[in-house]
Amino acid sequence: MKKRPFVTKEKLEEIASQIPTPFHIYDEKGLRENIRDIYKAFSWNPGFREYFAVKAEPNPVILKILKEEGCGCDCSSLTELMMAKAIGNTGEMTMFSSNDTPPEEYVYATDMGAIINLDDFTMIESYAKAVGKFPKTMCCRYNPGGIFKVSNGIMDSPGDAKYGMTTSQLFDAFKILKENGVEN
Repeated sequence: MKKRPFVTKEKLEEIASQIPTPFHIYDEKGLRENIRDIYKAFSWNPGFREYFAVKAEPNPVILKILKEEGCGCDCSSLTELMMAKAIGNTGEMTMFSSNDTPPEEYVYATDMGAIINLDDFTMIESYAKAVGKFPKTMCCRYNPGGIFKVSNGIMDSPGDAKYGMTTSQLFDAFKILKENGVEN
């Protein structure tokens, strides 16, 4: 399948002659089609939801389009949580995946009903101190370790990454979270 630009060179030149540069042009139709393709690809998984990383494109118009197509927001800071809330993404439509998290960000995310995604084992205690009570649903980020290969080239070494919990940490985390009322 040959990809074709959504706008012609002539149209870009026309726009550039009328609007001061720099500016961004987005392909709303293409964006919506791509999101729908993602949901079709995962249609075998009831309840699947794509969480878009707000830091990748903190544009409220784009975030609203993604919301209309069923996407949640993956936020990593207070500002991103506020953006998600401003477009109406609250509750389980927002995932809070942060690191080195100030207590007030845990409180804000919890107050808006976001799913808290714990990046490392120490965050369990940090969350407990900041908020007190654990929600029914929380996530833990997993670091599988090892070497990640694509084709015949090494992409990365997840074991060296500072993000995520090891397998043994995950089991310990699940035990503690379950003891504190987390169900999912």
